[in-house]
Amino acid sequence: MNDTTNRLLLLRHAKAERLGPNDHQRPLALRGRRQASAVGADLGAENLVPDRVLCSSALRTRQTWELVRLALGAAGADVAVDICDELYDAGPRDVVTLLNGLDDERTVLVVGHEPTVSVLSGLLAGPTSSPDAVDEVCHGVPTAAWTLLELTTAWAGLDSATARLRSVRVPAA
Repeated sequence: MNDTTNRLLLLRHAKAERLGPNDHQRPLALRGRRQASAVGADLGAENLVPDRVLCSSALRTRQTWELVRLALGAAGADVAVDICDELYDAGPRDVVTLLNGLDDERTVLVVGHEPTVSVLSGLLAGPTSSPDAVDEVCHGVPTAAWTLLELTTAWAGLDSATARLRSVRVPAA
């Protein structure tokens, strides 16, 4: 990564309970809590602490971010977070529009839902992307999976095939 590279992390929420008062209010399952903590540990170990988080307003995504943040320790304490109602049912183009409005953040984490996470990862993947990662997102991603994309353009220039999809990670938890 050079010093003009922005990083985009797309995280599917961790495993949620099957039932809740409604879909928007489904909490994380015990397995999901372990997954989210493992994601935070992985991000910290790879020095991928976000400058800003865009998080769906669903309970399971908010809980996922909170556990990721806690696992990041002191590094996660002051991360700017936007809880976005529009991410709950956003399509890939909706997320791109949100990202296009960012300014100088170097590392951004989006905590959202499937199939948007995998479809958006594939949509943004340019010709220098990892073929294995592109193949993986074409089949969808499991709960708590996250993708790492790099772009050498400003956020306003993010569009189809303008990023490098480096990897898809699934926590061991």
